[in-house]
Amino acid sequence: MVTKNQYWAVIPAAGVGKRMQADRPKQYLELHGRTVLEHTLARFLDHPQISGVVVAVTECDPYWQALALSHPKLSVAAGGDERCHSVLNALQLLRQQAAEEDWVLVHDAARPCLRREDLDHLIDLLRDHPVGGLLGLPLADTVKRTAADDTVIETVPREHLWRALTPQMFRLGELHEALDRALKNNQLVTDDASAMELAGKAPKMVEGHGDNIKITRPQDLALAQLYLAQQTAKSI
Repeated sequence: MVTKNQYWAVIPAAGVGKRMQADRPKQYLELHGRTVLEHTLARFLDHPQISGVVVAVTECDPYWQALALSHPKLSVAAGGDERCHSVLNALQLLRQQAAEEDWVLVHDAARPCLRREDLDHLIDLLRDHPVGGLLGLPLADTVKRTAADDTVIETVPREHLWRALTPQMFRLGELHEALDRALKNNQLVTDDASAMELAGKAPKMVEGHGDNIKITRPQDLALAQLYLAQQTAKSI
């Protein structure tokens, strides 16, 4: 009898978001009637193929506590100093209930505009892939490399260059091992695919949509508001 692998989501949400210059971490800012984090969590909690969601938050986070979220699929792990620490903590918690061969989709808390169609496409395309992969966008702009004083050194060919987005989808056991090894080697990877690459794996890029933005600066919040309004109008 073949056992069907399950799909789980991990949302690292312990960042402080200094570049937003707000009075609270960016994942708790109001957006389209809810917090950014609530929108992000809903993308996975409402998805029928996602068995559970682990969100990693800072211990005694007053903003998280104020949300008082409760859902049978939702678990909470301790946030870490860096994103990679938060993800590893969430994976360690997840290993208590999930199988090593199950798929884990790691998604940034500050990407609330993820489309259901992109999430479905990622799962469908990678369900039988030997490594896994991530959503991304091929670069469309001309890319320049500069010196320390911002003087242009060269124009970098953009063919086969992508912007890495999330979710990033890998097997639970392999991702846990890759992240754990990277941190033990003092390699603070900025995304999960980087850890897999350091482990000698070749993740697959899956093209998504450009509205899957990461809220980083104040102007991004207004753009996310527009994208969510457009998505809501299309679904009516």
